[in-house]
Amino acid sequence: VQLQASGGGLVQAGGTLRLSCTGSGRSFRNYAMGWFRQVPGKEREFAAVINWSGKMTIYEESVKGRFTISRDSAENTVYLQMNSLKPEDTAVYYCAADIGYGSSWYDRSQIDYWGQGTQVTVSS
Repeated sequence: VQLQASGGGLVQAGGTLRLSCTGSGRSFRNYAMGWFRQVPGKEREFAAVINWSGKMTIYEESVKGRFTISRDSAENTVYLQMNSLKPEDTAVYYCAADIGYGSSWYDRSQIDYWGQGTQVTVSS
């Protein structure tokens, strides 16, 4: 079972990036999928999650109104559209999947599956 993230890169402040994460080895249709991010020397923090149906989402406060999470369950893929990027958004972004949805996503030890990270760098 694997989650493969892509789409990171270098962008100027105010720019946009779209991250993708595709699962393989099993269906994630019944799983919530989402994103965490981590800056060197700091803990991995929750960014956004979308429930299995795609009808409910939760965002970390600092990304609300700028990031949009979506999914294509037929393709086992979750996306993170990042607009109005700020230098403080610079981090390694990790996709994740878990059978649960909601407050459990604030506890990264509860996450069932992790993808590898993709680097996002926002220059000022």
